[in-house]
This record gives sequence, structure tokens and C-alpha cells, in this order.
Amino acid sequence: MDSVLRKEREGTLTESNQRTFSFLKPDTVKNRFVGEVLSRLEQKGFIFKQLRLHQITHKEAESLYSVHKGKPFFQELVDHVTSGPVVLMILQAPDAVETLRKVIGATNPLTAEPGTIRGDLSVSITANVIHASDSVENAKRESSIFSLDTS
Repeated sequence: MDSVLRKEREGTLTESNQRTFSFLKPDTVKNRFVGEVLSRLEQKGFIFKQLRLHQITHKEAESLYSVHKGKPFFQELVDHVTSGPVVLMILQAPDAVETLRKVIGATNPLTAEPGTIRGDLSVSITANVIHASDSVENAKRESSIFSLDTS
């Protein structure tokens, strides 16, 4: 996979290029892990197409996590992502959605593999460093909440 990402970074591979949406959560900004996470993503060959510091509103958070509405953790999640600034990102790479999900690791830091972003830097399921869209369709929906474009 690294050779594919290297070719993409060098501009020699254009097929299977894909964009996805992600953001670094408030705990990442507060704990000063932004540089480390961005560096890891660059080292894996991701290209930052858009990058912006943003304060998520309750309305945006509720829209973002609407699929979890009614679940016991919904309000905690909304409260967390609105508790401080986040770093919104549109990332590009071959198979960006799948690759990013592998790089960040499992949602629960207790089950995330060592070497993944969450496995190395997370402290809880809610404060798990980074959000990443789980499909191309969700990347489009989620990025549109923040007036970002994955196309």
C-alpha cells in the first residue's frame, strides 16, 4: 500500500484517487497532537486538499452524528466535539476512505492496534483523537455540513 501512496504523492497515479472528510477532535487540539497526527497522515501519502480550524456548533454536531440520535452516547459526543476548536480536513489518496480508517484504527482505543493514531494517542471512545467518514457517501454528507467539498 505504501508504494501506491508514494506514487500518488509524486503525482504518478491518478486512478482510484478519492477524497474523504475527517476532523481532529477538540482533545487533539487541546493536547497539542495536531502536528503529530497531520505528520502521520502526510507520511502515509495523504494530500490535504482543505484544512481549517473550526468551532463546531451544536446544530452542526447534531447533524453530523444524526445517525446516533437516541443512543446513550449521543449527547456526550455532541458535547465533546463542541467543547473546543477542531481541525476540519478534506484528504485525498487512493482509496482514501478505507486507507484512512486503517491508519486511524478502531473507535475504541482499547481495541485499536498499536501504531494506529487512536491506538497510540486516544484516551477514550469519545475523546479518540479523530473522526473519519466511513464511506464516500458519508464523506460527501458530512463535509457539506461544514461547507467543504469532497469532489
